[in-house]
Amino acid sequence: MTAGTGEARPPVSQDIGVLRAGWGYASISDKIADLVLTRPLRWPWLLAFFGTLGGTAIFVGAMAWLFTQGVGIWGIRIPVAWGFAIANCVWWIGIGHAGTFISAVLLLLRQRWRTSINRFAEAMTLFAAAMAGLFPILHLGRPWFFYWIAPYPDRMDLWPQWRSPLVWDFFAIATYLIVSFLFWYLGLLPDLATLRDRAHSRGKQIAYGLLALGWRGEARQWARHQSAYLLLAGLATPLVVSVHSVVSLDFAIGNTPGYHSTIFPPYFVAGALFSGFAMVLTLAIPLRRAFGLHDFITATHLDHAARVLLATGSLVAYGYACEIFTAFYSGDAFEIAMTVDRFTGFYAPVYWFMLACNVLAPQVLWLRRARRNALLLFGLSLVINLGMWLERVVIVVQSTSHDFLPSAWGRFVPTAWDWVFLLGSISTFAWLFLVFIRLLPAISISEMRLLVRESAEAR
Repeated sequence: MTAGTGEARPPVSQDIGVLRAGWGYASISDKIADLVLTRPLRWPWLLAFFGTLGGTAIFVGAMAWLFTQGVGIWGIRIPVAWGFAIANCVWWIGIGHAGTFISAVLLLLRQRWRTSINRFAEAMTLFAAAMAGLFPILHLGRPWFFYWIAPYPDRMDLWPQWRSPLVWDFFAIATYLIVSFLFWYLGLLPDLATLRDRAHSRGKQIAYGLLALGWRGEARQWARHQSAYLLLAGLATPLVVSVHSVVSLDFAIGNTPGYHSTIFPPYFVAGALFSGFAMVLTLAIPLRRAFGLHDFITATHLDHAARVLLATGSLVAYGYACEIFTAFYSGDAFEIAMTVDRFTGFYAPVYWFMLACNVLAPQVLWLRRARRNALLLFGLSLVINLGMWLERVVIVVQSTSHDFLPSAWGRFVPTAWDWVFLLGSISTFAWLFLVFIRLLPAISISEMRLLVRESAEAR
């Protein structure tokens, strides 16, 4: 029972490494805070930092070239007018879903295993959503007028077209970014105060002190913090469903064969969690290896994340089956032709490789030994991320390339600039994450302390 409230606590899993190893308050604070305050920069991090910084510089240069030359540098042609840019946008939005799910949904469900991974998963959400928000703007053709899709006061009465998916995406992505940032920053406040109190240089003390907003750890502050944290979790939870549902409606409102499907909202949400948890594993496994965090991110955490991967992957496979069944069962000649073209047409190798990555490869997760094998999970997470990106390409590109009239059919062949923008966004995402783990605690100090306290009270 929680002291003074009569509320029953869920059992604290002893599979969490810090509990098995007997870590205390001070040792947890020392381990996590020292990764930011005292750990020297080592060559693997420096190599990754400067490599991704170079990729980020290329990405910025490519955007400058796009602004001067226009979207014609990409391979988009009528009828395939979206291409990689929108596929990248949908892929990045999906990756950002796992952070919100881990932070908000699992918090409300009182799942303690989220504690070791929620902080960097939330940061991953912010960086992925930022990458996603860039691509629709870059795709506009005149990106300097992106503010036209916002309902700002206009004396000439030029309001956004509310039936345009661009406006829906603006509100969905902006809301997602704002709520995710507030939730991440609110949870970070106690840890910023810890860094402030432990920092040795005056500059760090001032910087972390300003960011901590005067946090002193008083009982009144903790009570208000927990209330606000739960309220934001309740606000963020519907975003897991709503944001990617809105993104899926960008496609579903059209009559294009391959787009017009009522299964898209749940299908896209399941795919978002699938790719998002794959990215969590992609980041968590190197992080625990590089910084020796095996007691914090244990085999149990990997096992739970892999179980979510298996569940969401099964839902994605069900979505694929429903798409095929619905196309043939409907008797719609255009849907059938589009589906057959996916099987045998120009983009058939992409489609079959996508199925191998997203349906066949995750079946290994039925084995407990596989779910606890860090190296295998890391490789599988990369395969799934590739497969989910290919899925977005199939939906965006193949559907529009095989429309109603054969005279309107066409092919999209990516140019070098398409690949530069994809790889550049990945480099920028990785660079932001590398900066984050050196400036802020990648694991929540305050929540790990709470686990230790609850474990002590349960004994």
